Amino acid sequence: QVQLVESGGGLVQAGGSLRLSCAASGRTFSSYGMGWFRQAPGKEREFQAAISGSGGSTYYTDSVKGRFTISRDNAKNTVYLQMNSLKPEDTAVYYCAATERTYPPRTNAYAYEYWGQGTQVTVSS
Repeated sequence: QVQLVESGGGLVQAGGSLRLSCAASGRTFSSYGMGWFRQAPGKEREFQAAISGSGGSTYYTDSVKGRFTISRDNAKNTVYLQMNSLKPEDTAVYYCAATERTYPPRTNAYAYEYWGQGTQVTVSS
């Protein structure tokens, strides 16, 4: 079992940056592959980025490549999502998720067993 708590969301202007954090507690953090997803009102939850248990492999959805960076610090039991050049269409609740499948990075929400409560990101135009 692992518990996940996101933080770092907020209101930012278009073109700005935010860094989301997801703190994990429970089993050895490196035993989990991690992912970030988002869900906008009236839309399905969408994959954004994923990282393997060691941090050596990452994967991004096309719309965030070059703008978002996922990373992890296994010593701090934390995964991050650095979001740059934010756009109004990035507005959503962002969720981190953990899977016991550490490699390769997973893009399907059904692959993740554990979820955080979400953090709101709002990008104004």
